[in-house]
Amino acid sequence: MDLYSAQRIVEAEAARTGLGTGPNRRLRLTLIIGMPLFLPVLAIMILVPKSLMNDVLHVYEAGIVGCLLHYVWVFAKYPRHAGRPPCLTRDLAMGGGFFLPSLFFGFWPGMIAAPAWALFVGIAYAVELTREHYAHR
Repeated sequence: MDLYSAQRIVEAEAARTGLGTGPNRRLRLTLIIGMPLFLPVLAIMILVPKSLMNDVLHVYEAGIVGCLLHYVWVFAKYPRHAGRPPCLTRDLAMGGGFFLPSLFFGFWPGMIAAPAWALFVGIAYAVELTREHYAHR
């Protein structure tokens, strides 16, 4: 199998699953895995002894922070909208979805950081579009 055939197989698989490739896939998987994970975490917290409940919660909160830091890392890697793969700006803004699990567990850093992140991505996008608009005049 040559490289071109392997690339076509990867692209077909990405189109079939709807997750995309590259940074888009990583961000979508981060959101898909990290956000609904609060349900199994809640079940684990119910099943473990009371002395371990806070430890389980702290591990999940660290996971939320890690997910948000992953979004920051991808943004730092692709800071300009023009240099990003298609739909990456939308995927970056979806990091605001970590607000709900943070709200559920009362994790205030996540309740502040997640919506602030989505707002930051939107403002950065708007500023860049405005700069491009005025640069072409």
